[in-house]
Amino acid sequence: MSRSLSTDRYTTPAIFFHWIIFLLVALAYLAIEIRGPRGSDSRAFWTGIHFWAGTLVLALSVLRVLWRLWADAPAELEGNRFLTFLARAAHLLLYLFIFVQPLLGILMVNAGGRPVSLAWTNISFTLVGADSIARPLLKDAHEWLGNAFYWVIGLHALAAIAHHVIFKDRTLRRMI
Repeated sequence: MSRSLSTDRYTTPAIFFHWIIFLLVALAYLAIEIRGPRGSDSRAFWTGIHFWAGTLVLALSVLRVLWRLWADAPAELEGNRFLTFLARAAHLLLYLFIFVQPLLGILMVNAGGRPVSLAWTNISFTLVGADSIARPLLKDAHEWLGNAFYWVIGLHALAAIAHHVIFKDRTLRRMI
């Protein structure tokens, strides 16, 4: 049974999950962009960071959805029906992204014949075995989705800023 919120703000845990997942996604993007050439210490370090960030995004996303099922979101703000539809679609895409992208990464590494090993620990996991046919398809999907979501994440941020600056509503303030 879910609790109803008495305010128009998201709960503290919901806000925490939103921003920590944002920071981890940004870290994963940063790590993959600056990782360095194959075989270098820099590449090994930043690949480890990328794996950690992606794994934490996936784990926290599960907790985020469980929290969302437990504690309802605040009521939607009154507004344009088309903008509400776009917001819902963007949020659905973002939720799909934070689950699918890390899973594609894990499957890609596993299909390449390696477990995902979390640097500086003895933690590693394998969801599927090596598959030379699936590996390039998973790699392409992981990279394509990562590139596509630069745009979705950017539009999400721009929409939040537009709500704050242009529409002057409480949309952004509900999540900070």
